[in-house]
Amino acid sequence: MAQEEPEAGASGPAKVSAWPLFVALGLAVGEVGVVMALYPLAIGGLVLFAGSIAGILTEAGYTERPWQTLTALSGVFVALGLVVVVTRTGTSFGAIESALASTDTIVLRGFSIVGAGIVALAASIAGGSVTDAGPAA
Repeated sequence: MAQEEPEAGASGPAKVSAWPLFVALGLAVGEVGVVMALYPLAIGGLVLFAGSIAGILTEAGYTERPWQTLTALSGVFVALGLVVVVTRTGTSFGAIESALASTDTIVLRGFSIVGAGIVALAASIAGGSVTDAGPAA
């Protein structure tokens, strides 16, 4: 059998991105962790979700680097988590501190969302400092 030659102007096979899989996986794992009160799973899934969103936006050309997007998403996570906690406990520091020892799962879910935001913020700072620093001397 003879091989067909590519048509003039054809650019080759289409490039497929793996980011949508990680976006879906991160959201699903994060939701399972939040709903079932498995906090390490919730934090890991939400961090995977935020990192995948930052990666897909960078790959699509909407941002030059993923670190600013990851920082913004971490801020959204911290804000949403704090809203959940404050609506259940109030704004006094003592009530928020005592909620850590309580069994109110909604408050603890809010804390896990805040935790995911903090971990994502740390990842964005570390990633930006490592990759934007240039070659090692």
